[in-house]
Parts: sequence; structure tokens; C-alpha cells
Amino acid sequence: MTRAVWKSVGPAGPTRVVCLVAVLAAVGLLPWLSGRDPALTVLRARSAEQEATAEALAAIRDDLGLGAGPLSLLGSWGSGLLRGDLGTSWVSGTDVLPSVTAGLQVSLGLMGAAFAVAVLLACALVAPVLVRGRGSAGAFAAMLAAVPEFLLATVALLICGVWLGWLPTSGWAGPEYLVLPAIALGVPAGGLLGRLVADALPAVLDERWVELWRGAGVSRARISAAALRRVLPPLVPQFGMAAVGLTGGAVAVETVFAVPGIGRTALGAAKSQDLPLLQGSVLALLALGLVAGALSALARRRLLGPALRDAGLTLPPARPVRTHPAVPLTLAALLLITIGWGLLRDPFTVDTSARLLPPSWAHPLGTDGLGRDVLARLGHGAASTVGTAAAVCALSLLLSLALGFLPGVAAGAADIANALPPVIVGILVAAAAGPGTGGAALAVALISWPPLAAHAAALTQEVRASMFLTAQRAIGASPWWILTRHVLPSVAAPVTRHAVLRLPGIALALASLGFLGLGAQPPTPEWGLLLDESRAYVERAPWAALAPAVALALLAGLAVSGAAYAEGRTRTRKGVRGESGEKGTPVDV
Repeated sequence: MTRAVWKSVGPAGPTRVVCLVAVLAAVGLLPWLSGRDPALTVLRARSAEQEATAEALAAIRDDLGLGAGPLSLLGSWGSGLLRGDLGTSWVSGTDVLPSVTAGLQVSLGLMGAAFAVAVLLACALVAPVLVRGRGSAGAFAAMLAAVPEFLLATVALLICGVWLGWLPTSGWAGPEYLVLPAIALGVPAGGLLGRLVADALPAVLDERWVELWRGAGVSRARISAAALRRVLPPLVPQFGMAAVGLTGGAVAVETVFAVPGIGRTALGAAKSQDLPLLQGSVLALLALGLVAGALSALARRRLLGPALRDAGLTLPPARPVRTHPAVPLTLAALLLITIGWGLLRDPFTVDTSARLLPPSWAHPLGTDGLGRDVLARLGHGAASTVGTAAAVCALSLLLSLALGFLPGVAAGAADIANALPPVIVGILVAAAAGPGTGGAALAVALISWPPLAAHAAALTQEVRASMFLTAQRAIGASPWWILTRHVLPSVAAPVTRHAVLRLPGIALALASLGFLGLGAQPPTPEWGLLLDESRAYVERAPWAALAPAVALALLAGLAVSGAAYAEGRTRTRKGVRGESGEKGTPVDV
């Protein structure tokens, strides 16, 4: 009986438990990892005017039990958790559970609205592929995925809330307060999901059953529905992770619109080192991630039916993604010209008499709030921004491909890591290693691999269950031959495209840590810092914010279109053989 239960749970369950305990322990150790006196931090959070005398600090230590050490505090919090008690806030003195519940309810509402926006946008991007049977969302969807959420939130607030007065700009008092935050969160997620689905659809629409159905007079709507059902199973985990990411990554949007969500609650608790409130908020985010992961796994199994269990799954043969070389060349030329031109200028010269100047020949992209040349700062910030993001992206890709062959372990760890916002991980890393570019890169690397690992695990599981691999085993093919010649090539190509698509998002995650002082520090000309510095005057000088935002969008378009063109050229030149043995129809998912 025990063996049957363990088999049904698999290795994902124990992995989730281990990762959950590790995260909560790290959060519990945060005040001691930071190297600062927890009692002093709590005193400053309670009252900035009170003098930090030895007696006042001793009273706080006695009141909170800090003298017993972190392990004792963590143990007492765990025992209270078993009774449904999340403890009492160190700062306000109130129960934590009502605050966490209220923040989670707000975030769930915002997540639902944003996810609806994302799905609608993804459908709009996928519809042309279903109608024409060719093409994909391409660079446009990648650019949408690279739009900074907080910048989109700021622009939407200014245009729709301040200038036009159509919608409220802050607070949480009714359905109309959902609209602007949901759009700001949903547009990048919709671009990502639409790009993933549209990239996989053309291979399915080239399958023989589609031609047979068309010849039999089956309606286009029914064929489109069947094609979507065919292509969605490997991508269902991405939808679940995107839903969780909308909540966990909404800290900046919640801050712009003053939304009292769980992400904003966790950030405030981390800044004030309100340990019980931070632990409760992180636990709520983790629980949400686990539920979303379980629901997405259930939906995927329902879509696949018995084919996965019975090794009766036939994989769609992929064809090269055709991208005109003019697209990546044009985007690369624009980026290189802009960056090269900026490298010829000084990014650090401050001229207060030239503050917020509009674009001109002397300053082609205008100046920022200190009179520094925006073009110069954009050019000099390219190396640190793009280079660090590319290194993190490559590390995440390698890790995800390795974990893809351990789908149970990958699923359990991915659910925990995906539920953690970059802000929380950045705080933990910065507390241990100090703020800086290296710490921010490590923090983003720790949480950027789950979507790729989930994608790789889903593809690996389906490839191993396909009928042509059963035939390979029957004729005596060795496991190493099957792994290197069939499984790995079928998984690596789509996961690599997915990783390239996430490159701009990784750059934005690095930038978000810079906003909080956990990444690159001023006056470093980093693209994320440029965006943050320009938020205060985006209404008067929008060019200062648009320059790094457009650069990130061009980077997204270049990454996706360049990868698609290179892959198409490679596959066409090699004439890879697919499972049918016909030249030019490589096995892919």
C-alpha cells in the first residue's frame, strides 16, 4: 500500500516538501543573514523617531523572543502554523493571517483579470496562424512579451487615468480598479503565451490528418479546435506558470496602482523585516504556485488522455520556421547603430542646465533628470544588461535540459521556484552576498529555469511515450542512441527557442532588482536603472523611458527572429529526417 501511494505521488511530492522547507528556513533566517540587528530594524519600522537605546533594543528582543535565536523562532512559527496561526506582526502587533488572506484575495482577483487579458491577446496572436495555416506571431509577440510591466502600468495610468480620466488611478474599491493593472500585467504574458502556441501550430497544421479532414469536408473551426488540442499539452505548464507569475511578479504594478496585493505585502514586510508577515506572504505565494502546478498537470493529463500512459502518442513532425533574413538583420542594425553611437558619448557627464531636454542633434534621445545624455547611457548599458541576461539565460537552459530528464524532480522544484517573485529571492541573496550585479544575476538564475524545465519535462515525457521510440527499442537501439539521436534533439530545439524568447524577460527581472537597490547601483548606465530613473518624470520627458523600453523590445524581436531564421537554415541545409523517414520533416514538438 505504501509503495502504491509513493508511486502515485512520485518524486515531485518529496521535492516540493524539501524545497518548501528550504525556502521558509531561508526567510526565517533573513534578519540574521542581513548582518543587521533585527531589533534595530523593527524599532526603525515601528518608530523612526525613537532613539535606539540599549534598553529599547533589549525590550524588543525580549518581546519578540529574538534572544532565543533563529532556529527557535522558526520552530515556534512552524508549530503555530500547524494550528492555523501565522503569528503576530512584529511591526503592527496584529495577527498576520487576516493581512495575508486579504492580500491573497486581492491578488487572486487581479491574477484572474490579467490572465483573461493574456488569453484574449494570445488568441488574437494565434488566430492568423489558424486562418492561413502558416506564419507565426513572430517578433511582434516577442516585443509584447518584453514590454516592462511597470512602464506599461505607468503609461496606462497617465493616459487613461490622468489625461483622459476614464479609469481610477489607484486603490482597490471595485471592478473598474482592475482594468489598468490587468492590462499592464496581461499584455506581456499574452505576448509570451501567444508566441509559444503560434510557434508550435504550423507543424501540427502540416500533419496528414489535417489534409484528410479538409478533404472530408470537416469545418475549419473543428480542425482549428483539434489542432489546438494537439499542440496545447506541452504548453499547459507554461499557462499555469504564467498565471502564478502574474501574481508573484506584480509587485511593481501593485506599487504603481497602490493595489494591496500579496506581492506588495511581502515586499513591505521584507523591507521592514517583519518576519512573521513575510513568512505568511511567502507561504501564500508558494501555496498558490503548488495549486496552479497541480491544476496545470491535471489539465495536461486530461488533454493527452490514455495516449501518454499507453505509449500511443504520435509526435507532430516539425518543419523549419521560416523567417525572412531582413527581419533579424534590420533589428540587429538598429540596435548596433544605436549602441555604437551611444558608446562614442560620455554617459556620466551631469549638466543640470540641460535637464529633460527633448531629442535634438546634440542629444538624439534627449537627456534625463540630471542632464545626462540618454543615448550615451543606453549604449554603455548594453554590455552589462544584455551580457548578464544572456549568461543567466544560457545557465537556465542547460539546467532545464538536465532536469527535463527527471520530470518528477523538476516539477516539484519548479513549482516552488516559480511561485517566488524575483524580489523575494533578490532580498535573500542580497542579504547574504550584498547588493550588486552578481547577486541580482544569481537571484534571477535561481528562479528563471522553472518554465524551461517544465517545458523540457513535458516534451521529454511525450517523446519517450511516442510510438516510433517503441519501434526503436524493439529493433535493439541502445538507450544512449535513443537519447542522443531522438529524445534530446526533439526537446532541445523548442526549449532553446523558448529560452531565447525569455531573454528580454530575464533582462527585465534583473532590472526590477536594480529598482529596489538589489542589483546594479547608480550611476551605472544599466537599462533597468534608466527605466526606473525615468518613471518620476515620464509625463514630462517620455523619451527617457521609451529609449530603454524600445531597446528591450528590439532585443526581443532580434532574439526570436534570429533564432528562428538560424534554425530554419540549419534544418533545411542538413535535411533532417523525421519519424516518417522523409527528408525535411524533422521530429519536433
